[in-house]
Amino acid sequence: MSWWWWTGAIGAAKKRIDEDDAPPKYKSVALVIGVTGITGNSLAEILPLSDTPGGPWKVYGVGRRPRPFWKSDYPVDYVQCDVSDAIDAAAKLSPIAGEMTHIFYTAWVHRSTEIENCAVNGAMFRNVLNAVIPNAPNLRHICLQTGRKHYMGPYDLWGIIQPHEPPFYEALPRLDCPSFYYTQEDILFEEVSKVDGRITWSIHRPGVIFGFSPYSFMNLIGSLCVYATICKHEGLPLKFPGSKESWDGYYDVSDADLIAEHHIWAAVDPYAKNEAFNITNGDLLKWKHLWKILAEQFGVEEAEFEEGFSLEEAMKGKEGVWEEIVREKKLADMKLNEAGNWWFVDAIFSGQMPLDSMNKSKEHGFRGFRNSQKSFISWIDKMKANKIVP
Repeated sequence: MSWWWWTGAIGAAKKRIDEDDAPPKYKSVALVIGVTGITGNSLAEILPLSDTPGGPWKVYGVGRRPRPFWKSDYPVDYVQCDVSDAIDAAAKLSPIAGEMTHIFYTAWVHRSTEIENCAVNGAMFRNVLNAVIPNAPNLRHICLQTGRKHYMGPYDLWGIIQPHEPPFYEALPRLDCPSFYYTQEDILFEEVSKVDGRITWSIHRPGVIFGFSPYSFMNLIGSLCVYATICKHEGLPLKFPGSKESWDGYYDVSDADLIAEHHIWAAVDPYAKNEAFNITNGDLLKWKHLWKILAEQFGVEEAEFEEGFSLEEAMKGKEGVWEEIVREKKLADMKLNEAGNWWFVDAIFSGQMPLDSMNKSKEHGFRGFRNSQKSFISWIDKMKANKIVP
């Protein structure tokens, strides 16, 4: 199946299933937890395609809120379920668990401290596994998405604990600090061990993600698009909200479609079983180059670099400005605090981001990659196409 990962690496065309074809006989059934998030959104688009390995796939997508407007045309059985509620998870997921062959877990919620993050995110993951595994005799594999904070520690401890020295590779030991990633891994290992090898697993650790999801807490491109739109509306130059290190330094990022392909590869390739993998695009970028592209995409002036500019401070009191833009441009009805997450942008650009190693994924057979500059533009285009920004 390596041909698929290779074509995916250069941007596999999103071929829609031919509506005239007979209904497929499903070979695999996926449960995507966090289907309205950045990776979940890409999984919802890619899994149902006719050439996706392991398919034809039937896809159940789980989200806490009602089915969002941008997923109306995805061939996904949407399940509204609050997986932080064990009763709701059991009521909604147990009845369909008998069909499941794969779980793709991409959900998380943010709390103010990592101790709270461990408690709530651990409970969410355990609720899903408790609802599904005892009722899923056909379940074969669980994909768990975590991330680069595995090597850097949680946001609230940045600058307090010592992260690993980059480049980051998967065999590095855990840091001596709480992390909900570690909590979820331990839950995964515990639950899978109860079924004597019947269920395999994989762990996926992306860096900063380029993708599409207006509901995602960590949608960097979405926040930047909203910021650029406000600059355009007010006739302001586009200032970079970050450090000189971040402006000049090298970054690697993870395209959401590539991450989805990585999940699917690990779910169906025997050589990827029971392993943790980094997943990044495979190239390097500098934000001072992407900033010019962002300014061009929205027709705004690119400002000279200025140390100490905070996007969280700059966006204070802009709610009315955004409401005016939404009305004038007939955009999706979203409040400013829903469309952008300013402290997250400031945190990402606060220093030079360490780089990951992709050697392990390549050694195990994954050849996918993305051109990060093209990825950046394509997700901006998707934000515009879905009327999140003009």
